[in-house]
Amino acid sequence: MLCVRTVLSKVAAVGLLIISVTNSPLSSAQTEDVSQDPEVQGQIRLFSAWLDGQIAYRGLPGIVVAVVANQELLWSKGFGFADIGKNVVMSGDTKFRMASHSKLFTATAIMQLREQGKIRLDDPVSEYLPWFKVQPKDLQDPPITVEQLLTHSSGLPREAGDHWSSLDFPTKEELRSIIALRQAAYSPEVRWKYSNLAYTIAGMIVEEVTGETWSEYIRQNIFDPLDMTSSSVDLDVIGLAQGYGRRMPDNSRAIVPFVDARGMAAATGLTSTVGDMAKFVSAQFRKGSRGENRILSTASLREMHRVRMLENNWSQGNGIGFAVSRIDNESYIGHGGGYPGFTTGTLFHLDSKIGVIVLTNTNDSHPGDIALRLMKSVGNAIATASKVSEEKVKWDSSWQRFAGLYRSPWGDSQVVLLNERLVIIAPNRPNFDHPIKLTPLGDDLFHLDAVTGGSAVGEVVRFVEESGQVVRMITGDSYSERVSN
Repeated sequence: MLCVRTVLSKVAAVGLLIISVTNSPLSSAQTEDVSQDPEVQGQIRLFSAWLDGQIAYRGLPGIVVAVVANQELLWSKGFGFADIGKNVVMSGDTKFRMASHSKLFTATAIMQLREQGKIRLDDPVSEYLPWFKVQPKDLQDPPITVEQLLTHSSGLPREAGDHWSSLDFPTKEELRSIIALRQAAYSPEVRWKYSNLAYTIAGMIVEEVTGETWSEYIRQNIFDPLDMTSSSVDLDVIGLAQGYGRRMPDNSRAIVPFVDARGMAAATGLTSTVGDMAKFVSAQFRKGSRGENRILSTASLREMHRVRMLENNWSQGNGIGFAVSRIDNESYIGHGGGYPGFTTGTLFHLDSKIGVIVLTNTNDSHPGDIALRLMKSVGNAIATASKVSEEKVKWDSSWQRFAGLYRSPWGDSQVVLLNERLVIIAPNRPNFDHPIKLTPLGDDLFHLDAVTGGSAVGEVVRFVEESGQVVRMITGDSYSERVSN
């Protein structure tokens, strides 16, 4: 057992880590400008001070964090120790058991095979694994599909044994015999229910379709294309951080031995570094068809990032592999992971193309909370500093002539002139909290921007004039007649 006092006596932040991610759209000068932006530097100091305090007061062994901006890892830093007893500080080369981040690689593998026409998401699992015969919750339940495995909507039990307690994970052979004895907890699609067993089965599908082991497949089709040279599966590799258990009431932490995930590697067996995970996060922002360092097509990535199954509270759920959360009116995508001695978290925001990574070597660090704090501080500052100003159409004062009341059989629309901009409200509604924006496109044309998608959002708005008077507003394919000036 390790006493937390030992941790407190040794904790210190280590230096800045500079890690390159391939195919950056920013020049070296632009990258330097963003990383040295005063607000970015201030937020780095703020976050670092807070994380130093978390390690000291909570007695955490060590943490490595990183912020990715599109194709560039702009900031990363190690805090504390990879191995307290040996006085090894955290660094960019420190390896971590990534735990359930393994599921993202399994889901990616399935989508790659689907792009090749070798798998359909709506196929029953038994089409690929004839021995898969889980007892259904209800005798009328349809077969469990591949997609339901990947979205945690299969209703399957969370586990296939006591391995999280005994640390003795089953082999593939043992799993096949265990699965036959399992009954689904829910019927498919009834509710979101996290399942390591489901992803273990998904990994078996990859092996059945390709004739390769899951680890070999992801090495050839994900690790190699992304140059993830420091990643592996279930190997007690050099540079692996020492894992520590949660802090006990006497302030001690158990030293956790290496644990092999065996037959459940596809759900939880991955080992990686902050640099390699940065490459995986950056791959989520790439566009085009699969090839070279694009591990999936744009279309497949969109499917993976889109919500497929919601948790009952409607604030979070799952895409294909990825977890999706709605926080402070923003949508974030990523995953968390917990393994004996390790907890990890990734989070990214598609609109700003900012991602954060948090890797820790203990079981009570709460990396999801740390990742959100990192996103809100350093991540948001980098997003602002690296944002390229869009060239906007200059306001034309003559556009004020479009302001007025317009009427159709379906309702009235009031175009209101604000400060060099036009918006549309429904004058009979109880409030005007979210007016529709008319963004100028030039040539008296406007783009309709709305919070929700029920209107002609994204379409073009134009005005018809006769004898110098505005007489009609055409929104998409529908129109309203002008009734006042």
